[in-house]
Amino acid sequence: MAAGTPAATGTTGRARAVNAYEQAVERYFAAWNAEDATSRAEAVAAAWTEDGGYTDPLAEVTGHEAVAAAIAAAREQFPGFTFRLSGAVDGHHGIARFSWELVAAADGSAPVAGFDVITLAEDGRISSVKGFLDRVPAA
Repeated sequence: MAAGTPAATGTTGRARAVNAYEQAVERYFAAWNAEDATSRAEAVAAAWTEDGGYTDPLAEVTGHEAVAAAIAAAREQFPGFTFRLSGAVDGHHGIARFSWELVAAADGSAPVAGFDVITLAEDGRISSVKGFLDRVPAA
């Protein structure tokens, strides 16, 4: 197993693994919260592998450009909102799950919330995301 691989074992390995998952989720949110196309492209490249994918009920995309475009579309739909972690990151064997909210800067409301499962590559970047929407605004 390569150094830094998230699938470490044992008590010491678990602490190292949890840290790798939290770091991956931090990079994930950096991509979702990037405000311009250049910083978004850089954040997506840091968070996802080149052939990494993102799937939720509204999108199914693969590759940096497509992931960045899906993020841009969500940000256009919800200007003035920020994605944030809601709860702890739970990971093992190269996969992690976490909940998130989309929060309005204006009033702190969170009209959208979800739950994502990520798979990490050997280098700690995301190879796939499976997203679920738990709360969405009424149409």
